[in-house]
Amino acid sequence: MTSPKPDLILIVGPTAVGKTELAIQLAEQLNGEIVSADSRLFYRGMDIGTAKPSPEELARVPHHLMDIVNPDETLSLAVFQQKARDAIADIHSRGHLPFLVGGTGQYIRAVTEGWNPPEVRPNEHLRGVLEKMKEERGLIWLHDKLRVLDSEAAEKIDARNFRRTIRALEVIFTTGRKFSEQRGQGDSPYHLITVGLIRPRAELYQRVDERIDMMFANGFIDEVKGLLDKGYSPTLPSMSAIGYRECVRVINGELTTEQAKAEMKRITRMFVRRQANWFKESDPQIRWFDPNQKNVRGEIEQFIRNSR
Repeated sequence: MTSPKPDLILIVGPTAVGKTELAIQLAEQLNGEIVSADSRLFYRGMDIGTAKPSPEELARVPHHLMDIVNPDETLSLAVFQQKARDAIADIHSRGHLPFLVGGTGQYIRAVTEGWNPPEVRPNEHLRGVLEKMKEERGLIWLHDKLRVLDSEAAEKIDARNFRRTIRALEVIFTTGRKFSEQRGQGDSPYHLITVGLIRPRAELYQRVDERIDMMFANGFIDEVKGLLDKGYSPTLPSMSAIGYRECVRVINGELTTEQAKAEMKRITRMFVRRQANWFKESDPQIRWFDPNQKNVRGEIEQFIRNSR
């Protein structure tokens, strides 16, 4: 029986598992278009370090919500949520099938689960105090304070992402309630068909390492130099994406390239483990597939067709 809600295909899974190529193949077969739910792909000029799809890949099917802001601009969760829903509605209006693809669990959940982000206006004075504490005591100290106040929020926020850490603390201090309890959740506006990709952890780590090596071979450091030459500060929230600060330290002579690679690999493995908190293998709403299995794309395509 066809659901009265419009279909939305989710492709989820950890970094480097193979979401991009699979999503493109499925969209080609199913008259689909891709909406990015990867918070690193929003920024113009940040291509190599975010593993953004190549121009050739982008040309195969329409993509949405990539290259939509400059590195010195911010995109709040609420703004992303609205932009994503607008893009999904536009895709449906043309009779195409939307695919929401990415590894940023918070952004995916905001779109699919009817989240209402906390309606707490920015408190510039409080933010200034928190940013001063960050400068004096460091990112990890600030994140540890969040962990004491709201362990669930801390578990899902990367310690390097000081903007989200500060926002969570701002909401907690302003309302007196945990940030993790304030997102508000309603019924999903979509008929969700969720495909999860999973690989053995050792294999996934190897793919992460190979991807990072390839980034540097493809000119990652030059990309970061170009951003700095355009006047973008290395302290911008966008530059907290894994790898960018490490490249800045190479440019400044603080790290060798090999040290930067090793640090990126270490941090990315931590990020992979954090991603698993958003999409669990035990979740009955997710149908998991191993990309190594024979004819996996055909099986996923049939699963989607049968679930609509």
